[in-house]
Amino acid sequence: MSTPIQWRKSSYSCSGDGNACVEVALDHPHIAVRDSKTPTRAVLTFPAPAFAAFLRALQAV
Repeated sequence: MSTPIQWRKSSYSCSGDGNACVEVALDHPHIAVRDSKTPTRAVLTFPAPAFAAFLRALQAV
């Protein structure tokens, strides 16, 4: 039996209904990403180090 992952939405989500963003979750050893408007659809997964590099690149912009 697998443990359900906990999804997190950015604190920078838009105002209003707050569904215009992505959600991320730790699904060890990967990071899972999904669209908050359609959470039951496809989930993308990335190796944690690759996702961390992606976030660092975004912060550098």
